[in-house]
Amino acid sequence: MPRFHVPQPLAAGQQLELPADVAHHINVVRMEPGDTLTLFNGDGGEYTAVLTEVQKKKAWAEIKVFDPREAELPFAVTLAQALPEGSKMDWIIEKAVELGVAGIQPLAARRCVVRLSAERAEKKLEHWNGIVVSASEQCGRNRLAQVAPPLEFRDWIAHQDLHKRVILTPRATESLADWARHQPAQALSIMVGPEGGFSDEEEAEALRHGALPLSIGPRVLRTETAALAAVSILSAAWGGI
Repeated sequence: MPRFHVPQPLAAGQQLELPADVAHHINVVRMEPGDTLTLFNGDGGEYTAVLTEVQKKKAWAEIKVFDPREAELPFAVTLAQALPEGSKMDWIIEKAVELGVAGIQPLAARRCVVRLSAERAEKKLEHWNGIVVSASEQCGRNRLAQVAPPLEFRDWIAHQDLHKRVILTPRATESLADWARHQPAQALSIMVGPEGGFSDEEEAEALRHGALPLSIGPRVLRTETAALAAVSILSAAWGGI
């Protein structure tokens, strides 16, 4: 059943005009009045609705029932990802959402090739939030992961955080998998460096602020692989797969 994000209050029995982008998609896939679709607004749960009218650029639906179904991980994980080259961040965000991350914090680390001006950062944030919506529609999540504005690594690491922070580093003496097997499920942030990894100074600064150094294993993974492997390891250890 097609799923669409509708960013407004929803309720059973409600008749509503669907957002323009949703109406466009409905026309592209040639849906017709009487067809069933699923709507969600990001607040939790989803709604079964029926198309009542379809025009060239507009569409209307009637919401029938609410389903409290959720597809979230049983723990909240934030991915603190140093900005990679090219379009890798788009791919990382899409797959991280599919794997269930609750939040994404883009970081400007010393070895990052990408540097965003304030204007570019704002445009990127809007673009990344669009990826979150599309990925959530596809994978069946009814809550949207939160993408925070990009921050300098030193500013983010200095900020006090109630959650445990893990920095992935090949120099760690303990792996994330071994650590997770002996820990209860809990909220935490996973820090992943850019191509070339975090600098020695950044790692030292992270440790001074209480970050736990862990490795993915004996192989050195690319930045876009490490992030997704880490979330998968936690899901396997703590549930959610």
